[in-house]
Amino acid sequence: METHVTAPGRIPDTAPNTADDQAGYQLTTRQGWHRFTADPPAPPALLSADDYERLEPLHRQLYDEDRLDHHARLQVVATSTVRHTVTCGRRLVLLNKHAISARRGLIVSGPAGTGKTIAITQLGRTHELLDQARHPHTTGRIPVVYITVPPAATARMVAAEFARFLGLPVRRSSNITDVIEAVVGVCTDAHTGLVLVDELHNISLTSRTGAEVADTLKYFSERIPATFIYAGIGIEQSDLLSGTRGQQIAGRFTLVPTAPFPYNTEWKGLVATLEGTLLLHRHQPGTLTRLDRYLHDRTGGMIGALSHAIRGAAIDAILTGAEAITKESLAAVPLDYFSDSLPRVRAGARR
Repeated sequence: METHVTAPGRIPDTAPNTADDQAGYQLTTRQGWHRFTADPPAPPALLSADDYERLEPLHRQLYDEDRLDHHARLQVVATSTVRHTVTCGRRLVLLNKHAISARRGLIVSGPAGTGKTIAITQLGRTHELLDQARHPHTTGRIPVVYITVPPAATARMVAAEFARFLGLPVRRSSNITDVIEAVVGVCTDAHTGLVLVDELHNISLTSRTGAEVADTLKYFSERIPATFIYAGIGIEQSDLLSGTRGQQIAGRFTLVPTAPFPYNTEWKGLVATLEGTLLLHRHQPGTLTRLDRYLHDRTGGMIGALSHAIRGAAIDAILTGAEAITKESLAAVPLDYFSDSLPRVRAGARR
């Protein structure tokens, strides 16, 4: 009997490959954010070895592509950092609900790869879904705005990022006041309750331009009745919390630090959870949990590197036909420079 495998969520091959289509995957656009907050497609069912062997070549290719897409998609794990950020953020949203001014915010800060963006976007997703549940028949609401601070950002560039998310046109002739007023008007009318600002470390208060960016964000926070959440690398060690402007930020924002995970029960649970998402025909359950110490040494406890290593090895297992992950296949997945340099650093320290 022929087994037919469909590809749920597949974009038709006839769909035009344009820049507008790619915007649907960017969190910094309303379209991309809406896609992110929607329920992810259900993972394909893992066929038995016999059913897999009986698939015709085309059906097998479609089935493998679905599995590749599943492993390529970031599997969000509810780490303690994510849970703490969501709890703190929800608390602030409620405390700010009736505040007229001086609304308090949150700064998520830590090294690269420690899950800052995941934490704040999960907070945003939670807020959006709660808003949708409270207003199921209301259209035109934009509960969450998500932007990233561009490198070498100017105040106008940051204002334009807000406008881009909202779908507002920004013309060369538009001055920053016009852009700000348009953004504030839309956010107010659309009942925006949460504003997420990522890559905050791209702002430096030591320059006039950076100070103007900080002032613009502060002005937005005063005009838009929403809770502002910032995320960036090493914010507590930067100049963003020093000086007059920095003191204003430090006096209104709670800091949630992120860090590499120690080798403990939570780390073992993270590895087990990620292993449970694998759709491989010859992978032996428990293989990765037995390698959790190796994975910690390899990644330095960075959740981003751990996810990349496991998902990358799973993709290789499908592409090569191995259909299983081993210590050797994990070692073959290149990680970021920091993670890949850890074994060399430790080896040097032992000499």
